[in-house]
Amino acid sequence: MDNNALLKGSPPIIKSFLNYLRIIKGKSEKTYSEYYFDLRTFFRYMKYLRNLVKRDVLFDEIDISDIDIDFIKTISLTDIYEYFNFVLTERNNNSATRSRKVSSLRSFFKYLTDKTHQLSENPTKELDTPKLKSSLPKFLTLEQSLELLKSIHGPYKDRDYCIFILFLNCGMRLSELVGINLSDINPDNTLKIIGKGNKERIIYLNKACTEAIDAYKKVRQTGVLDKNALFISKFKRRMSVKTVQYTVYKYLDLIGLKNQGYSVHKLRHTAATLMYQHGNVDIRILKEILGHENLGTTEIYTHISSEQVKRALASNPLSAITKT
Repeated sequence: MDNNALLKGSPPIIKSFLNYLRIIKGKSEKTYSEYYFDLRTFFRYMKYLRNLVKRDVLFDEIDISDIDIDFIKTISLTDIYEYFNFVLTERNNNSATRSRKVSSLRSFFKYLTDKTHQLSENPTKELDTPKLKSSLPKFLTLEQSLELLKSIHGPYKDRDYCIFILFLNCGMRLSELVGINLSDINPDNTLKIIGKGNKERIIYLNKACTEAIDAYKKVRQTGVLDKNALFISKFKRRMSVKTVQYTVYKYLDLIGLKNQGYSVHKLRHTAATLMYQHGNVDIRILKEILGHENLGTTEIYTHISSEQVKRALASNPLSAITKT
């Protein structure tokens, strides 16, 4: 659903917030849509809770076009907790989804309180975030990464190899890779990347990346529709997100990693983990490479392998001491 379709079904107060997200905050299309759907679900529940809809109306058909600031002023923190009980028990939202919904509501009410001053009190000020289960990121080992690169073949092998080299060396996001233009590749072996929130960053291209790009450019199709796009599909258009995903899954299947939880995003985890574990990259530098806003996001990659733990214990000067 495009932005215009979302705005068409929204009350003016939500439209202004969504425009603020897109124009002022520079949020991505994905974030923009998620906030809209989160707010729509919330206000549908609020109308249901207040008995403002007929009981024979399906929840997903509740109209929220009449929501205004007067209605919003009546919403309390208790109402919001009732809503989160609803999405937990009735809609089976997991903690990650509920955490995102908390962020959506906080942003919306903060906008009304601090930016437009339509509210004097922010009901989400004391709203707690659901505790997320802490889990280590899934990633390929160095051996699996090398096996993956060796498996690449076929008529588009130079293109596919270049895609994997960039994923595994630079740790870029899927949307960032798809969006690369030929003009983004600089003579000084750097690459301009447009990340989340349309934020620009520069990535250094190592030898493997530059060689892979040069080899692919020599065989890159001509007469393409998007002449500036780096990665071109067999239909001579810029490769789509889905096409890259299909390509990645195809090769993961080839090396026996089908249905094991690996994905395109796990290649980003792999790049970050390999840089941290094998390259001794400082966590602050890794943050800049990955384009994270907060250091806390990057710290998930500081997990330590069992082999590293084993080596650390073996390096203890007392490790060879025996009882005499």
